[in-house]
Amino acid sequence: MDQLTGFLTLSLVKAAPLIFAALGGVVCERAGILNIALEGQLTVGAFTAVVVSFVTGSPILGLAAGIAAGALCGWLLGFAATRFNVNQIVAGTGINLLALGGCAFGLTVVFGQPGASAEVHALGRSGEYALILVAFLAAAGLHVALNKTRWGLRTRAAGENPHALASASVDPRRVRVLATILGGALAGLGGAYLSIGELDLYSDGMTAGRGFIALAAVIFGRWTPLGATGASIGFGALAALQFVLQRSGIPSELMQALPYLAALAALTGITGRARAPKADGIPYTG
Repeated sequence: MDQLTGFLTLSLVKAAPLIFAALGGVVCERAGILNIALEGQLTVGAFTAVVVSFVTGSPILGLAAGIAAGALCGWLLGFAATRFNVNQIVAGTGINLLALGGCAFGLTVVFGQPGASAEVHALGRSGEYALILVAFLAAAGLHVALNKTRWGLRTRAAGENPHALASASVDPRRVRVLATILGGALAGLGGAYLSIGELDLYSDGMTAGRGFIALAAVIFGRWTPLGATGASIGFGALAALQFVLQRSGIPSELMQALPYLAALAALTGITGRARAPKADGIPYTG
């Protein structure tokens, strides 16, 4: 029983940043923006949270700064995709590369050392568990908002038929930019969770492809908040399994690869056909 409880707890710990990032991906894609930049938004959120916590001594301010940094990255993606009609995959990849290189450079500027930051004030175990609860509340709230509110109707319309939305005198570009800001904020929160919730520092590569796993969770979850949350929990369980089975004789490399193999299966369509929003990734030029 103790082992089962430990496994379930660890699964939720590993799933929480994926849930935040996947919810960010759901918001963006339901609005018609393909958010490849989730990895970069996680990275920037994690780094900014650590820097602000280091400078101010307040992990709460660090958490808020991580959310704001993710939102800024989301705005950058949305602005590039809607105002300049930049290819969304190219824009997202650029943000990922900029985040990776910028944060690596920032480590040497702020902490005077490459690779990893100094330890900073973190949220602690209670803060970590509180953020796990927030992840589930965010999933439930987003489910209601997308399906029961005017904002949700407009967001879904921007991803399915932006021209119909424009005919109702609503600017699809504005709806999409607001969605990318919210999506970036959620991903930034996931990054802050990693650095000052689960840990107390930032290190290069700490996101370890979680943004792409979250993107796979969006597909597994059929572009719905609750489905993406369930898929994220599944990925979290696969990540936790490597710690539970580390003495089983199974090669550790295989266990570490399981979440990525599952993500690859989702991204290549092996897990079954799923229909994305009709205008997902398609610029609005009306």
